[in-house]
Amino acid sequence: MSYFSLILKNPFRNKTRNALAIVGIAVGIATIVALGLVTGGLKAATSETLKAGGSDLTVTEANSNFMSGTIDEARVNELSDISGVKNAAGVLRKTPTINNPVKGGFGSFSVNGIPRDKISVVDIDSVEGAMFSSGSKEIILGKTAAESLEKKVGDSINLFGESFTITGIFETGNIMYDGAAFTSLDTLQNITNSQGEVSTIYVQVYDDTNLTELSQNIEATYPNELTASSASALSDRINEGLGIIDSATWAISLLAIFIGGVGVVNTMIMSIYERTREIGVLKAVGWRSRRILGMIMGESIVLTLIAAVVGTVLGILAAEAGLSLLSGKISPAYSLDVFVRGFLVAILVGVLGGIYPAYRASRLPPTEALRYE
Repeated sequence: MSYFSLILKNPFRNKTRNALAIVGIAVGIATIVALGLVTGGLKAATSETLKAGGSDLTVTEANSNFMSGTIDEARVNELSDISGVKNAAGVLRKTPTINNPVKGGFGSFSVNGIPRDKISVVDIDSVEGAMFSSGSKEIILGKTAAESLEKKVGDSINLFGESFTITGIFETGNIMYDGAAFTSLDTLQNITNSQGEVSTIYVQVYDDTNLTELSQNIEATYPNELTASSASALSDRINEGLGIIDSATWAISLLAIFIGGVGVVNTMIMSIYERTREIGVLKAVGWRSRRILGMIMGESIVLTLIAAVVGTVLGILAAEAGLSLLSGKISPAYSLDVFVRGFLVAILVGVLGGIYPAYRASRLPPTEALRYE
């Protein structure tokens, strides 16, 4: 039997103990991989959602949540008169009480009121059926919302105590919009007692407009009232929050190294005790200490690499299942660095966990090892 054959076969001599060690390490690797895939998926979905649509700037109430806030509707026309602004549209966002949760939506199911002639700012340009009419109790549903609510064109839906006719169903690829509904702004304002209010103002600019300067101009004109952000700035802000998950992933990596390393040390030490006589025979027939050292280190790394494969598969399955249950529209973001991280952690666990057992085995005197029972 060759040297490398020994290294590959020895970890499987005590299947039960080594299987437990593999599972222990695999759980840590699975957590690293799953968190990496989920975080990447959330970042991609956030970026896609914020960059979708026809607006260049999003204006919200200062110090409010991106999804909520109250702005005087008069500000829409005022912003339209600012230099560099091509178009501005106010959107009122309200959350009704519904029986069916909208799976795959972005947060709670929302109804958005927008002027009929400004619908292009949210990138809705294709509707199955017809667009809603201004001032009417007509509504269009995103495809995700329509599927979850089991509604089709021509059906009615009760929202805020009023019956709306669904005139169309749209799909933009934006998880926030596809899980929501749109109707006429004045209609939504009237039935929710929100006359003269909007939640967000979407701004389109001319090609030569500097977005940073325009944002600063808006915020200087309306201090402590309005804040303006470009899609990329909003995406960066949200991704900063998601960066906390990245930090947690690294913390879990360190924990996995420590716990996995302890498991490997225990497994390999027990293996050496059981193979003391075998190691003595190998040294008696001419094996040098460094060859024994390499064999035990190799066995340790083989053990952790198997755990890395198992952990990677478990991590992928966990990420796919978790995101499917939570939304159905966010997909894991597969990237090489996530898997490289998992395998590097596994190799590091194998090296650190195998150093002491390998050194101990290499220092066994042949005569004592042969005498060992």
